[in-house]
Amino acid sequence: MSSRTKKIIKLIVPILLGLFLIWYSYNATTEADRKLIVESIANANLTWVFVSIALGIISHISRAIRWNYLLHPLGYRPSLVNNSLIVFISYFANLGIPRSGEILRATALSTYENVPFEKGFGTIVTERIVDLIMLLLIIFTALMLQTDIIWGYLEEKGIGLVAGGIALLVGVVGLLIGKRILKKSKSNFVLKIKGFLDGLLDGVASILKMKNKFGFIFHTILIWGCYVAMFWAIKYTIPETAALSLSQLLVAFVAGAFAMSATNGGLGLYPIAVSSALSLFGIAKTGGDTFGWIMWIAQTVMVVVLGAISFMVLPLWNRSK
Repeated sequence: MSSRTKKIIKLIVPILLGLFLIWYSYNATTEADRKLIVESIANANLTWVFVSIALGIISHISRAIRWNYLLHPLGYRPSLVNNSLIVFISYFANLGIPRSGEILRATALSTYENVPFEKGFGTIVTERIVDLIMLLLIIFTALMLQTDIIWGYLEEKGIGLVAGGIALLVGVVGLLIGKRILKKSKSNFVLKIKGFLDGLLDGVASILKMKNKFGFIFHTILIWGCYVAMFWAIKYTIPETAALSLSQLLVAFVAGAFAMSATNGGLGLYPIAVSSALSLFGIAKTGGDTFGWIMWIAQTVMVVVLGAISFMVLPLWNRSK
């Protein structure tokens, strides 16, 4: 299979999966349910929708500020305006081609701020590692706060504590075996994987070179605090979810986060995943679907509008360069 074919498959499959899930979600509800969902979305409290969107914008600007903390030790000081526009564009690009935004970020930074691509991309890899750590912390928090509900659901589905322990043990053993193979193998493919993993570790270590570590930590917490707050604000848009606690919402937040990575921007899958998580806490399917669709539509509209504007503004802002 050629590399071009692989790229086309990677582009088309997530979109087709998202469209299939939209079709599946549509057919899994009755006509009365669909009518109720549409009416609920139309009657949603827009004040809280705009609060959620505002929090999303703050998180993106905070990400642009945090990015500079990683670039400063390398000797580069891009303008906040350029960083912000590039971040908005990257999220817009990810809606079309998953993870293309990261490459576009490094390319745009090189074009408009003269930061070498490999250095810019290295800082983005570091960002992603930190974000993964934050997501893992949220997952752990959700598990600790809602242990009974989550384990009850897993046991209901036939996945008990023993099965979970076995899965964890297999994972640990697999990591140890994989590490041993990477050390001894001389295969070019394995060496490339090892080099990639070493690069990730180097990226994490680059954080230690920052002078303003407090600023980096502050904006990391602010970014993820805004993510959770965006989700929290949407609960007030419809009566069915207004009484949900933060710990309950964290479970749905985690489900939505995984859905976002499975299809382009969570297309089709996001409302299903969020609705399924909310059902654990007694939220009816129509209410869960409504919540999921409002959240997804609000953030997607924000990304599309600001991303499209940034595409036009970025070259105009830098027309003298």
